[in-house]
Amino acid sequence: NFTAASSRGSVPRPSWRQPPAVYTGPMSSRLLMIEDDGRLAAMVGEYLAASGFAFAHAADGLSGLAHVQADAPDLVILDLMLPDIDGLDVCRRIRGLPGETARTPILMLTAKGDPMDRIVGLELGADDYLPKPFEPRELLARIRAVLRRRTDATASTSAPQVMRFGSLEIDRDARTVTVAGAPCELTSYQFDLLVALAERAGRVLTRDQIMEAVRGRELEAFDRSIDVHMGRIRAAIEHDVKAPKRILTVRGVGYVFARQQE
Repeated sequence: NFTAASSRGSVPRPSWRQPPAVYTGPMSSRLLMIEDDGRLAAMVGEYLAASGFAFAHAADGLSGLAHVQADAPDLVILDLMLPDIDGLDVCRRIRGLPGETARTPILMLTAKGDPMDRIVGLELGADDYLPKPFEPRELLARIRAVLRRRTDATASTSAPQVMRFGSLEIDRDARTVTVAGAPCELTSYQFDLLVALAERAGRVLTRDQIMEAVRGRELEAFDRSIDVHMGRIRAAIEHDVKAPKRILTVRGVGYVFARQQE
């Protein structure tokens, strides 16, 4: 597997030749790794180049941000622990950039064991995360999955942007929800959850599937967190929270968004 070393502690690793700073492969997807461990970045770069990606490396957060603004990579592999500004701040700044650059997919790497770092990273807009040490095949699989989801999302923009279910209207472009014309107050995350359910109306979804649909995460679905958010969404869109008609609980499985609601 790929293991961070350098000043963080020496660990046995295979011998790799030192590659150039930028690797090119036959595919068009361009990856930027923001990582202060040069040896780790070299190993990752060789592996991903062999898998068909173009790869560039930035050794700190500020140079990584400059690269994102100048070259607009297709995906950023972002380490949480950097020498100048931390990865969470880099993620926050990328999401604050103008235009489409703000939507650049971010895969966060972390050596920290505290799940709060991962939760905060996802809430700031990271598309996925991977703890160190990691298997190169898993990194490759997650990169491909994030890029595939982004491609699918781009292709779906031709679909109707306003979904209507009786008096409930969900406007994906404006990111607004109304019931009988009255606005419903939802957080950005709750809006994403509602859209994920509404797009799959009539299908029973597990909590894992809901998390995958919203954040691209297949692991560690925080079950109780989903339940809390569902309760708040119901409070905003249901006429009677105790007898919901729109978002129904399927005991022991998950939730279903009703096709016929009124």
